Amino acid sequence: MNAPNRYELFVLDEGEAPVEINEDTKIPNAATIKILKQDHTLGNMLRAQLLSMPEVLFAGYKVPHPLHPHFLLKIQTDGTKTPDVILSDACNRLIGTLSSLEGNFKREFAFKEADSSGAAGTAGGTFTTTDDPYGTGAGSGGGASWGNRDDYLDF
Repeated sequence: MNAPNRYELFVLDEGEAPVEINEDTKIPNAATIKILKQDHTLGNMLRAQLLSMPEVLFAGYKVPHPLHPHFLLKIQTDGTKTPDVILSDACNRLIGTLSSLEGNFKREFAFKEADSSGAAGTAGGTFTTTDDPYGTGAGSGGGASWGNRDDYLDF
């Protein structure tokens, strides 16, 4: 009904800037940054990354309205760096973290495929009903106890 078309939530219009930075005049070393065509996913990751940086005194975000595809990110620094430089550093660190996560995921998935390709009951590394991705014991139907052996979490 009132909801915009799905593509309007993530496709930038012609000439539309994805980021708008407004310096805060009341708070020193602070800025409000409007990031268009994004939602809580990016907002929360950026907030968490910013808060892990020692130069940041405050970082928070809000989505003003669910039908408007943008969020506002508020950053206050200790003055050693400006909020826009801190945001750029946080984005670069976040990209590095996500690249590392992707590499680890692909490596672990490759290990799983290698283990599956050599196991009995598999053809070419494809999963069959005897494969057990949750570590409960093949064919046990979930009857194996989690506490008495190493599982895939290895805590």
